[in-house]
Amino acid sequence: MGWNIRPIMSALLRNRTGAVLVAVQIAIALAVLVNAIYIVHQRIEKMRSPTGVDWPNQFWVQSEGFTSRFKAEPSMREDLRYLRSLDGVVDATPANSVPMGWSNQSTYLFTNPNQKGAQLNVSFYAMDEHGLNTLGAHLIAGRAFRADEILPPLQAQNATEFVPEVIVTQSLAKLLFPGQSALGKVVYDDAGKAATIIGIINDVIAPSWSVIQGWNHVMLIPRTASMYGIGYLVRTLPGRRDAVMSEVEQHLAASNPERVIQEVKSLEFFRTLLYREDRNMEVFLVTVTLLVVTICCVGIFGLATFNVSTRTKQIGTRRAVGGRRLDIIRYFMVENALITTAGIIVGCALALAVGYWLSLRYQLPRLDLYYLVGGILVLWFVGQLASWQPARRAAAVPPSVATRTV
Repeated sequence: MGWNIRPIMSALLRNRTGAVLVAVQIAIALAVLVNAIYIVHQRIEKMRSPTGVDWPNQFWVQSEGFTSRFKAEPSMREDLRYLRSLDGVVDATPANSVPMGWSNQSTYLFTNPNQKGAQLNVSFYAMDEHGLNTLGAHLIAGRAFRADEILPPLQAQNATEFVPEVIVTQSLAKLLFPGQSALGKVVYDDAGKAATIIGIINDVIAPSWSVIQGWNHVMLIPRTASMYGIGYLVRTLPGRRDAVMSEVEQHLAASNPERVIQEVKSLEFFRTLLYREDRNMEVFLVTVTLLVVTICCVGIFGLATFNVSTRTKQIGTRRAVGGRRLDIIRYFMVENALITTAGIIVGCALALAVGYWLSLRYQLPRLDLYYLVGGILVLWFVGQLASWQPARRAAAVPPSVATRTV
């Protein structure tokens, strides 16, 4: 019987409305499938990206004095002595922000005092000499802060004061001084005040990486905290975080009646909030993709079933003149393959166009072509599977149908 491409094409052109609609469904399904899966993959990679900090074993404490009798610096010294003495605590530091959390503070950095050349919006952590150990970060070059270098908290009168030394992440160092060693180099804030880079650490995540240029454009400055309340970052031994959190909250709440403990939360809590939108988008895109592919399958199945029901007498005639069941199945499978191919060709162009628009609109990487190849194979398999049962029904039509009156 052969493949009968020409008769199949002729039959499709005579009854093209259903075939065109199914081809359009396939094209849309391919565009949605490829781009949705690619975006989901990007979100998963983002959620799996390293943070550079020991977040499973860290928590954040935020307090605020509410009477004129509250003295921030003595209270901070007392709290830190308590926190660092606790069984199960690795280290603790005052901090202006929490990794992956909120209250992102940043400044512009320049490589010369005339504000020319490299300019980066850099997030910073204000910490004391215990900051690196508390974060779980490690030095790549240089040294950590010394106790005598730690500056007091910012107040209204020195709110614009810069610091004499800073520690930067490896990625930030490379961006500031490409092809050079950043150790010992001088950077300037937007007021032209200088600071020397005394240490380079592994990349660590910013307080809120969604509002800055890079998640690892981070700088550590030697200052106990900011003027906005008192925050502590605490690192515990593995498995001790929750127990220590409960103990700390109870002690700090009772130790000083002149303040209120605003929150005691694990970094896992902040990480969950940070990636909540990504998870929601992942669920939404997977759901939409499954619905579109399901509707496409239903369309292919419906068209194949309709073609079988309207060609019962012709199928019986072919069987009567010697057509085998395999020939009938092959006819409908080839017909569906032609429709699917047409939809896939249009879908490829549509998928690439949508991917290009998404990369421009949302600053996403360009669509990788192997996603497109994977989408083509999936829809080919799904399309042929959807037409298999109607094709088998067509092959089951007996030759005696040809002798009946329609």
